[in-house]
Amino acid sequence: MAEIRVQQLHKAFAEFTAVKDSSFTVNDGEFFCLLGPSGCGKTTTLRMIAGLELPTSGQIFLGGEDVTRKRASARDIAFVFQMFALYPHMNVRQNIAFPLVSQGMARAEIKQRVLDAARTLQITELLDKSVSGLTSGDRQRVALGRAIVRQPLAFMMDEPLGALDAEFREMMCEELRNLHDRLGATTVYVTHDQREAMFMADKIAIMNQGVIEQLGAPQEIYERPATVFVADFMGSPSMNFIPFEAALASGATSATIGAAPVGLPALCEAVPARPLLYGVRPEHGSLTGDSAFRAEVLGTEYLGTCQIVTLATAPGSTLRAKIDVKTPVRRGDHVGLAFDVAQITLFDQASGRSIRTLRDDVPVGAPRARGVLHG
Repeated sequence: MAEIRVQQLHKAFAEFTAVKDSSFTVNDGEFFCLLGPSGCGKTTTLRMIAGLELPTSGQIFLGGEDVTRKRASARDIAFVFQMFALYPHMNVRQNIAFPLVSQGMARAEIKQRVLDAARTLQITELLDKSVSGLTSGDRQRVALGRAIVRQPLAFMMDEPLGALDAEFREMMCEELRNLHDRLGATTVYVTHDQREAMFMADKIAIMNQGVIEQLGAPQEIYERPATVFVADFMGSPSMNFIPFEAALASGATSATIGAAPVGLPALCEAVPARPLLYGVRPEHGSLTGDSAFRAEVLGTEYLGTCQIVTLATAPGSTLRAKIDVKTPVRRGDHVGLAFDVAQITLFDQASGRSIRTLRDDVPVGAPRARGVLHG
């Protein structure tokens, strides 16, 4: 397996720019996810790494070798597509063996590799069956087997679970991650599903309009979003954004929204007067009777282990809080809101970028002071 290094990768189709100067490294043996909405450039990036598209500019290194202008067949990369692309006139064994037959490999070696791949994927009992009669989950395993049997330097996967229903998708997420760990493979995986990325990835690159907005471990991206787009895209429900305007001094630990004081992690630098966004995830808000920050309950959604409460904080402005199911709350109630100061992210409205606070110097997952500021 091998490290993949991408430097200033750029791809334009006539007047349209699909990928804008992207740079990142996929470490040897890492499960790396390209995550973002449709049309953000993630599949184009993957296809350039695999050699299926040539970049307009930039470089791609595989195992230290510059492969930017090499054909896909010369890159020793296996590609798994969303559509299984199996040969219906061949059985499972023949489908898995096809890449090796095409290479002219010896029959004995082909037989052993196919058997090893089938054992890894737990489909040995399917080897002599027709692919047309298989379930979607089993067909995806056959497609994976055809990639595994080549023993490539890296795997490229373009939304391989997109055609499966929710139950199969959840099961296959676990199987794919377990397979990755057993093979020690370097994997680049494209998806628009944040749950897939959060479950499987060692590292995530979130793309938006051809640009990588943030690169990091799943927990880091969720807890320390670098932009409004990332904060909104990650999480279900997504982060709440409360607009306000203020000038804040370096080290400030509070602000005023309307007439209510709210807490902030200490700012690293002064912020001149300008429109800001107070970002708080639903699970980091709580209902309290003694807070000056007031809201009206618009509705509740019972989820078994918790409830999502939708609140009106000002005319035309709403936010959601994820609270305990035992907390009594009804439509029309007027309640106070308190926020976990340690988890607040402040954004500049104009740029959409987060504003640096002292919590950014604390490693993600490290113990830190927690609390809420009440009015």
